[in-house]
Amino acid sequence: MTQFESLGLAPSIQKTIKSLGYETPTPIQVEAIPLVLEGRDLIGLAQTGTGKTAAFGLPLIHHLLSEKERPASKTVRALILAPTRELASQIATNLRDFVRHTHLRIGVVFGGASIHFQKKNLERGTDILVATPGRLLDLVERKALRLDTVKYLVLDEADQMLDLGFIVPLRKIAALLGTPRQTLLFSATMPKQVEQLSQAYLNNPVRVATSAPGRAVDKINQSVHFVSQPDKAALLKVCLAEREDDLSLVFARTKHGAEKLMKQLVARGFKAGSIHGNKSQGQRTRAIKAFKDGEIRILVATDVAARGIDISGVSHVYNFNLPEVPENYVHRIGRTARAGASGKAIAFCAPEEFQLLRDIEKLMGSRIETEGGERPADPVGRSFGKGKKRSRSKNSFNQKVRGRQQSAKWSPDRTGGADASAPGGQNKRRQNADAGETRTSPDNVVAIRDNAGQKFQKPGGNNNPNRPGKRRRVRRKPAA
Repeated sequence: MTQFESLGLAPSIQKTIKSLGYETPTPIQVEAIPLVLEGRDLIGLAQTGTGKTAAFGLPLIHHLLSEKERPASKTVRALILAPTRELASQIATNLRDFVRHTHLRIGVVFGGASIHFQKKNLERGTDILVATPGRLLDLVERKALRLDTVKYLVLDEADQMLDLGFIVPLRKIAALLGTPRQTLLFSATMPKQVEQLSQAYLNNPVRVATSAPGRAVDKINQSVHFVSQPDKAALLKVCLAEREDDLSLVFARTKHGAEKLMKQLVARGFKAGSIHGNKSQGQRTRAIKAFKDGEIRILVATDVAARGIDISGVSHVYNFNLPEVPENYVHRIGRTARAGASGKAIAFCAPEEFQLLRDIEKLMGSRIETEGGERPADPVGRSFGKGKKRSRSKNSFNQKVRGRQQSAKWSPDRTGGADASAPGGQNKRRQNADAGETRTSPDNVVAIRDNAGQKFQKPGGNNNPNRPGKRRRVRRKPAA
C-alpha cells in the first residue's frame, strides 16, 4: 500500500501530516502529488470528499519551502481560487494545519468580511492566498495586492465556478498573473465548459481521474421517495424523528424555501439551523460551527452555501428539492461519507421533478433505489439513460429576441424605440444571490435591448389601444 513517504514530499511535510493523523494517501493524492511535484499542469477529477485539498496543497507547500523565498509586501506566491466563502475558508483552515512549524503565511479573502482587515493582512505579503474571484478583483482594484508574482494557480471546484458565472472574472485574473506558472484544475464533474477552460489556461495538462466524472462515492447508500410536493415536509419530519442523534444536512432549492423549512422544523422541536444567500457571513459561520459542535443536529442549506462544508460526522443528506443541474446532486451527497466513512443520501421526488431525477441517474449511470412511493413509468419510447437532453442555455431568451427582431412582423424601426421607463414598460429584475443568475421578467409592455444596445418594442402591448382584439368602448348617444 502506498504511503506518503513514497510520494516525494519533504520530510518536514511528512512529519506534519503524520502528526495530523494522515497515514495512507487517497487515490487522487497518489496520482496527483508526484505530477505536481514535477511541475506539470494538471486536471484532477475525483469524487467529492476524497482529499483533493491535500492533493494540491501538499505539493504546493513543498515547492514554496524549497524555493526559500519570502513574499514582498502586497505580493502573492501561490493563488487558490474557490467559488464560495465557505469553501475558501475550509481550504485555508486545512492549509494552515499543513504549514505548522514553517514560515509560510496563509491568507484568505472573500466577500462578506471586512475588506479593510483583509487589506491590512495582505500588506506583509502572502505565500498562499485562498480567494473568491469577486473579492480578489476588488482588492486588486484598490491596489491592496499584486498578482504578477504568482507562480502557482489552483482552480478548485472549477465546475461550480463556471455555474456561478465566474468565467469573466477568471479571465481578468488570469491576465494579471505572472508567467511562467503552474496551473492546477480540480473538479468533481467535467462538463464541456470545464474542458474549454482547461484548454484556455493550462499548458499541456495531465489528466488524472480516479473515478468517472459525476460518479458518487461508493460508500454512499442512495435512495429516493416518490412523494407529492405538499407531503414532503411531513415525510422529512418523520425521517428526521427516527434519527434525532444523527447529523443531517437538508438541501432546498431556494433561499426562501430553506428558511421556511428550517422554521417549520424548529417549530416541531428539532434543533435546526440554515445557511443561504440571505444570511450574513457571520450568521453562516455561526450556523456551521454550531452544526460541527453538535449544538444543532439539522442544517438546511442551498447548493452554493453548502460548498466547503467538510464535516466528517454528517450521516444523512436529504434532497428536499432535486437540483436543476444534475452535477449539483453529486456535490450535495458528497457532504456525507467523508474521509472513507459511510453515509446515506435520501431524495424526495415530486411528480414534476421526475425528469430531473432521470437526468441525475443518466449522469451517474445508475438508477437510484426506490425507498418509498411508486416510481412513475418512463416516457413512451424512452428507456433509462436515453432521455432527451434538457436545455439549460442562459442565452435562450436573447436568442428568441434576436429571432423575432429579424422577422418582418416587428422591428425597432416600426416602434420608434419605446422608453423602458414608461408606465408599464419597466422591467422587473430578480437577482438570485446564491447562483449569481439574473433573470428578467417583463411587464405588460416589454422594452428589450438587443446586443447592439438598441431598444425595440413588440407592438400589441397593453398600452397600444389599437392592438388586434382590443375592444374599444363606444359611448352611445341616448335615443331621441
